[in-house]
Amino acid sequence: MSLPDWVVIAGVALVTIQLANLMSASGRRWFMHLRRPRWLTFEWAIPVIWTVVFICGTGSAWLVWRTAPGTRATWGLMGLYWLVEVAIALYTPVTCKLRSLVAGTVVGATGTLLGAMLAVLVWPLSRTAFLLLWPYLIWSPIGTYVTWAMVRLNPGNA
Repeated sequence: MSLPDWVVIAGVALVTIQLANLMSASGRRWFMHLRRPRWLTFEWAIPVIWTVVFICGTGSAWLVWRTAPGTRATWGLMGLYWLVEVAIALYTPVTCKLRSLVAGTVVGATGTLLGAMLAVLVWPLSRTAFLLLWPYLIWSPIGTYVTWAMVRLNPGNA
């Protein structure tokens, strides 16, 4: 008995997201004590935003997989989806382990660029899969900008 493809795709996403939990308690404390921009009034919503991003990204990957399951091109796109997820998941542990907002900005910007590349490649295959990438394409630059703005507010932690 084989698992349905959507279960495998969602499972890979869930396992990858667990990378974000590789943060020490001291790293979490360090991050929580950083100054944030005054305009960052929506920090409470960030976990909800990321949940929506991952659900939409998983749905997008599933739709792309369904266009041509098992082909070399589709596997390549699945690899790119996974790289985007890895970039997202590594933001927190890299930032906190290195105690560097600049490192976090680089990881965030890398994820944004990978996501944009993915969207360009997905567009001809499935307009719906492309649209499901929009929450990430909108949020990732915002999150990256927030981190970059925090560099100026926390110069000793850049």
